[in-house]
Amino acid sequence: METSSIIDIARKAGEAILEIYNDPQLADVVDYKDDNSPLTLADKKSNEVIIAGLEAAGNQLPILSEEMKHAPYEERKDWQEFWLIDPLDGTKEFINRNGEFTVNIALIKEGRPIAGVIYVPVHDVMYYGGEQEAFKIEKGKQEPIQVRNAKTERVAVRSKSHASPEEDAVFERYGTDGSISVGSSLKFCMVAEGKADVYYRHGPTMEWDTGAGQAIVEAAGGHVYVGSTEEKYFAYNKKELLNSSFLCIGF
Repeated sequence: METSSIIDIARKAGEAILEIYNDPQLADVVDYKDDNSPLTLADKKSNEVIIAGLEAAGNQLPILSEEMKHAPYEERKDWQEFWLIDPLDGTKEFINRNGEFTVNIALIKEGRPIAGVIYVPVHDVMYYGGEQEAFKIEKGKQEPIQVRNAKTERVAVRSKSHASPEEDAVFERYGTDGSISVGSSLKFCMVAEGKADVYYRHGPTMEWDTGAGQAIVEAAGGHVYVGSTEEKYFAYNKKELLNSSFLCIGF
C-alpha cells in the first residue's frame, strides 16, 4: 500500500476525532473498559474510519487494533505481516483537552515495525517512518527528520500522564540535561525529530501504543530496546500484547 494512502487514512481519522473533540456534548461522553481505561466516541469513530480506509485501499492484511476484538494468539502467531492500530493514542489527553493525542498506524512484518504514521489532529502534523526514511508534514510542507545523535547535553522526554521515578536513573545514566513532558506517542516523535534524545517508559504499554512510534524513530536513525538497556530490540505480535518497559534513544 502506498505511503500516501496511509497518510490520507490517518488524516481522515484525525478529522473524525476533531469533529467530536470540538463538540462539547460528544467530547464529554466517556465509557470505561474492563481495565478501567477510558473510551471516548472519538476512539470508536477513528477506528471505523481507519478500517474503512484500509478496506477501500484494497487491504489484504490482518488488522490488530485497540478498539477491535483481538484475534487469539493461535491465529495471530501465523501472521507474517499485519496492521497495528491505535485509533486514538492519548485518550486521557483528549479528555483533558490539551491537544496531545494522536492517531497511530503501523505495519508490522515478522515481528518488526517496518512503517508507521503518527498524526496529531489538533495541530495537523503528520510523522512518517519507513524504508529508511522519516519525515514530518506540517503546514503542507514535508521535511525529512532525523535523530540528533547528541553526545552531550542530551534532553529527556517524559510522559505527561505516566511519569515514574525509575526514569530518573536512566536519564542520569545517559547524561541528560533537562527534560520535556508530552502526552501520547508524541514522545517518540520528539526523539525522531531531534527535539529530545532519550525516552524511557517504565510502566506498561500495549503493542499498538509503540508500533508506529518505533517505526518512525528507527527510520530516523534511533533505536527502541526492551527494558532500560541497549540489549534487545522490541518485538511485536507476542502472545501477550502487553509491553514491558522500553528505552528509546536518538543516538
